[in-house]
Amino acid sequence: MNEPITNPLFQRAVFLSSAPDLAATPDDSGYEVAFAGRSNAGKSSAINAICHQNGLARTSKTPGRTQQLVFFRLDDERRLVDLPGYGFAKVSLTIKRRWQQLMERYLERRSSLKGLVVVMDIRHPLTAIDQQMIDWGIAAGLPLLLLLTKADKLKRSGIARNLNEVRKALSAAPVPVQVIAFSAVSRLGLNQAQDQVMNWLGLPAQASAAVAEADLATTPNT
Repeated sequence: MNEPITNPLFQRAVFLSSAPDLAATPDDSGYEVAFAGRSNAGKSSAINAICHQNGLARTSKTPGRTQQLVFFRLDDERRLVDLPGYGFAKVSLTIKRRWQQLMERYLERRSSLKGLVVVMDIRHPLTAIDQQMIDWGIAAGLPLLLLLTKADKLKRSGIARNLNEVRKALSAAPVPVQVIAFSAVSRLGLNQAQDQVMNWLGLPAQASAAVAEADLATTPNT
């Protein structure tokens, strides 16, 4: 498997602020890329892997831990944003609705937001609530990157099958959609994910767009 390329920009990521509502967000300027995902789909682990850090985004086995918009600073003009996990069962309906309204409004109104990363467990992609998040991104006119995480838990044939199914399901989307098999454990798809985020941040990519496919081709079929 190709080795991940260390990216200094992502290594510099630090916590900037958290916001319970749009009024508390940083100035709406520059470039932002947001990460959304069903609870326990591996969103925090994906952010940490992309940023070459272990504890930047807080991971937890407790669904719904991320309850606000969490901003990470890359430089004076660029930020990553961790959105509240969705699909959780152990919080009140009122809280669920509040978080969903916050995410929907953020996606629709944030002019500095250049792309949306939707994190889905490759074994259970495109649930109804995943589709809702994707629909919100499409309605906001945002290009999408779908990270199918935990790919290390499937055989190569299973990865390829699920990739094809998700790509087919989103093939008619009116916005650009990229679908990548991803693993925070094996680093499968890491370089390609970084490339797409770099592009949205207004910077040149540093890895080949074919890296993830090459990684998949060399992944042991076990």
